[in-house]
Amino acid sequence: MIITKEFTFDSAHKLQGYAGKCANLHGHTYKLQVSVQGKLNKQGMIIDFLELKKIVHEQVLSVLDHNYLNDIIENPTAENITIWIWEKLKTCTPLCELKLWETPSSFTTYRGD
Repeated sequence: MIITKEFTFDSAHKLQGYAGKCANLHGHTYKLQVSVQGKLNKQGMIIDFLELKKIVHEQVLSVLDHNYLNDIIENPTAENITIWIWEKLKTCTPLCELKLWETPSSFTTYRGD
């Protein structure tokens, strides 16, 4: 069984060494989907959605939301942000997939190494 919860956060960044508009300071409203996989417990859940929300807020959103990503993640491309989030969540949840939208039509999908 796989369950997924969506989150949004707002952050600013600029891409170092990039030849284009994204080399300038700009922001995004990111959409994050966190998917976890596992067997159902006695309550019929992999993990309570409220517990997943708490973990993602503590580990990710409290750090990234309304912050300058270059101070947190070296070269904060969508790909590198997704890997950073994975590293924060992989020991706290039975993580199986992350999706991170930088714009409504551009996103990454990551399933670990």
